[in-house]
Amino acid sequence: MGQITFDDDELLDEAADEKRATIEDHLAAARAELPTADAVWETDADNVLGALNGLSAALDTDDAAESFRQARKEYLLGQEAGVFDEDDELGDELEAVGELLTTLQTAHEQVGELTSTVPQLRSELQEAHASGADDTGDTDEAEA
Repeated sequence: MGQITFDDDELLDEAADEKRATIEDHLAAARAELPTADAVWETDADNVLGALNGLSAALDTDDAAESFRQARKEYLLGQEAGVFDEDDELGDELEAVGELLTTLQTAHEQVGELTSTVPQLRSELQEAHASGADDTGDTDEAEA
């Protein structure tokens, strides 16, 4: 039977490897849950509102954000424990995914604003043109 060691350095190395693997798993899940480039670029919509609704759905990052949050929590915990080096590439990867998520969330909010503004704008334009047609019709009748 082999002897089990409880050497602090060995245990810390093992814990660091486990922590890194957990973070990498969460980070991989976050990347997998990001929308594809085609999902935010292509549309089958018949009108602008349909395109905006499709884009809004494509920009939804809730699942990716949750996986990223878990990865970030694990990383911060490992960082506090001194598990990672200052120049750890995992931190850079987390930062890159975090920035991408922030950009996607900002775009999602902007699309949401447009989704509510465009129908209102369409209605106002229809009313303006209908009113303009009525005004033109009244002028023609007055001249006749």
